[in-house]
Amino acid sequence: MELSELRQVLPAGEPAYRAEQVYRALYQQKIQDLVQISNLPGRVRLELAAQAELGLPVLDRRFESTDGTRRYLLSLADGKTVETVLMPEGDRDTVCVSSQVGCPVDCKFCMTALMGLERSLTAGEIVGQVLFVAHDNGLLEYGAGETRRFNIVMMGMGEPLLNLPNVLKAVRILCDPHGVGMTERRITLSTSGIIPKIEELGKAEVRPKLAISLNASTEEMRQQLMPITKKWHLKDLMEACRAYPLRPWEKLMFEYVLLGGVNDTDDDARRVAKLVANINCKVNLIALNPGPGIPYETPAPERVASFQEIVRRTVPCFIRRPRGLDIFAACGQLKRNNA
Repeated sequence: MELSELRQVLPAGEPAYRAEQVYRALYQQKIQDLVQISNLPGRVRLELAAQAELGLPVLDRRFESTDGTRRYLLSLADGKTVETVLMPEGDRDTVCVSSQVGCPVDCKFCMTALMGLERSLTAGEIVGQVLFVAHDNGLLEYGAGETRRFNIVMMGMGEPLLNLPNVLKAVRILCDPHGVGMTERRITLSTSGIIPKIEELGKAEVRPKLAISLNASTEEMRQQLMPITKKWHLKDLMEACRAYPLRPWEKLMFEYVLLGGVNDTDDDARRVAKLVANINCKVNLIALNPGPGIPYETPAPERVASFQEIVRRTVPCFIRRPRGLDIFAACGQLKRNNA
């Protein structure tokens, strides 16, 4: 709930500031039980607990990688499970959250696509992933200052733009100074390219940074790898990207998963550079993270390096280092694997 909604569920006759006390307890102090809100009168705590519940996800299983990555399998109120990943690095962490249980987009190189879509998550279930991981790892300690900075990437299970109302509500709570207190600069949403929703996202008053999962340099190849391209064509997607209202501090991000012998040639790199040439952007290259049921291979490091060298003659281009490969936590590997 946002603050305005919390005001509606407080017991009748209570002053308005009670809602702010509850809001801060939920999102800053990250309480685990409503009766723990110590600055509320006891009767208010009991009345509130009787008519509402936190609904935070419950840990089903935690997986630990040798590189420090943690993959969480979290249970929701209806028994569905979803995955969230923590990637620590240096003085900051990145939390990768899911927006749906499964995914309907059917990208041919992604293990999550093999699940299909079970349902979309509520705003509370999206924020709840962040709160759970933050609490489990001490990412933010309010009252004592921030102990570690963290970023959020909406790149877990699901297509965020097909659940846009709940995603935007979650972002508002995460970015509210009286809520979790993050900034829009530290949240990134990745989409396969739902063109009407990209335009809608650009109009939102509070919105994350945008990343486009590109993965092909031609219409034909993208249709093979990402069937959603048959509805929203590559040419139209690039026009939507050029029209997207970037803020002064912002670059559009393009993500490109390299599949050995499929979309990783020098010609592909030159076509990618041409596609993004007139956009204020950067390109992140991801060598395929393999997994059961995925019919592609990871390209050789020298092929990845050659692709990067060509693209970065036109725009900044980086190679994303895989994290959590040994626990199926890397990009494209989230499929509730129990290994």
